[in-house]
Amino acid sequence: RSGRPDKPLATGDVRVSTARTAIGVAAVVCVVVSLSLGLRPGVLHLALVATGWAYNLGLKRTVLSWVPYAVCFGGLPMVVSLASRDERGPWWVVAAGALLGVGAHLVNAVPDLEDDRRTGVVGLPHRLGAARSVDLATVLLLAGTVVTVVAPAGGVHVGGVVTLGVCAALLAVGRVLPGRASFRAAMGIALVDVVALLLRS
Repeated sequence: RSGRPDKPLATGDVRVSTARTAIGVAAVVCVVVSLSLGLRPGVLHLALVATGWAYNLGLKRTVLSWVPYAVCFGGLPMVVSLASRDERGPWWVVAAGALLGVGAHLVNAVPDLEDDRRTGVVGLPHRLGAARSVDLATVLLLAGTVVTVVAPAGGVHVGGVVTLGVCAALLAVGRVLPGRASFRAAMGIALVDVVALLLRS
């Protein structure tokens, strides 16, 4: 229905039974490896995996399609912190991760809006439309940048100022240039956010 007959299951290169077996094996391995991190981080990670499945099994077709992205992007740093330091980690990492996740969801969906509609997927980006999805994603990603730069202990440093400057420049370029420039600018801001989040955490 999406015009992608080249996919392995569609061409028959991979059998449906093989895909189902791989899913089952991956599920078992996921449980074992998650719990090997410890009880608290393991259970939290499995909850995030379940949230991702909830997206695939129906939430992506609703106005709440953004929720799994907020939960999983915000929760994954907590898994790492619980597993490595036995603490939840700073609140701003969770907040920045959630903002990044929702922004990424909106931007990622834009190129496939029409294909998704043909398969019955009408999530938040589809209801907003391409232009408003990119606009909202840009706002959320910039908010994530501000949180990452301002919130950590020690205050704003030179790297933070540079980060804000780069994101502001990307935003300006995306608004001035025609075509898909705003989409590319949002993707650029998302990349800067990821790097800043890794460096600050």
